[in-house]
Amino acid sequence: MEDKENTALKWRSISGILISGGYGFIGSHVVRHFVKKYPQYRIINVDKLTYAANPEYLKDIENESNYIFIQADVCDYAKMEEIFRTYKIDAVIHLAAESHVDRSITDPFDFARSNVMGTLTLLQTAKTCWKKENYHKHLFYQISTDEVYGALHFGDDPFLETTPYDPRSPYSASKASADHFVRAFYHTYGLPVKISNCSNNYGPCQYPEKLIPVIIHNIVKRKPLPVYGKGENVRDWLYVEDHACAIDLVFHNGRIGETYNIGGDNEWQNIELVRLLIEITDRLLGRPPGDSLPLISFVTDRPGHDLRYAINATKIKTELGWQQQMNFREGLERTVAWYLRDSAPQPSL
Repeated sequence: MEDKENTALKWRSISGILISGGYGFIGSHVVRHFVKKYPQYRIINVDKLTYAANPEYLKDIENESNYIFIQADVCDYAKMEEIFRTYKIDAVIHLAAESHVDRSITDPFDFARSNVMGTLTLLQTAKTCWKKENYHKHLFYQISTDEVYGALHFGDDPFLETTPYDPRSPYSASKASADHFVRAFYHTYGLPVKISNCSNNYGPCQYPEKLIPVIIHNIVKRKPLPVYGKGENVRDWLYVEDHACAIDLVFHNGRIGETYNIGGDNEWQNIELVRLLIEITDRLLGRPPGDSLPLISFVTDRPGHDLRYAINATKIKTELGWQQQMNFREGLERTVAWYLRDSAPQPSL
């Protein structure tokens, strides 16, 4: 307990935290969480504003005195160094990443550039700008994914922090490579780092190319609901605000050089999730129960589609005391209600 208290005290003197990808899905929730909870921190949101970013996500905090937005590409070393020095960046929470598996299959080069070179650029900037003798005052926190671990079969134990990496898509390969660079900078240069690997996130503000927002949008428009293969693939679902709280705990109290798995202990087959979304969305739209069930359309499975992901989050629960708070059905109700608002983004697919 003493070590955790000392860690928390140390972070009270932070000048600036750079959060990359802060206008993205998870990033926007993390930025809001830190801005509102820690007025003593200066939060620097660095986002390139790609197709998946949306400044509307943070309209409620854009005028807060401890919040600054800078449009920039994390691959731009000169710009990153300028930001580090101008805003006295003491810590990085790195979320900026291309994350859609289907897009990575189409354009793996873009994912290698953004996810690998972007991470490497930030690491090198941190190494250059932070004096080694003061490394104990700094932190580079890499937000990663459970997909780097590969695929599980039914009956396999969930992923542990010690599970060997076995990425199966260009997306997961790019994230695995980025994670390896983070660990390499820790072992080679002594750069203080932490990594967390999360399961599938859901909630408001997710760009509508991922499964849950696509299904909700198509139900509203009475369009086919695309389900890969037979819908048997299983994912572990985590509410995005619970993830933001976990990131807070790892940032403040996690041990340097360690990895923490963050999962919802909430596995669902895709087809069962789609049926639940139909039940909730039809009800909120005032339609008869099951009205949208005929819209389910099984489509050709994507190449290399991992069968199952599942996270064992025992380490973060026992070591840091984290526990997800959101009930899955309630989380989906909130998510569907958000997407039914007029202001929610529409897919450009």
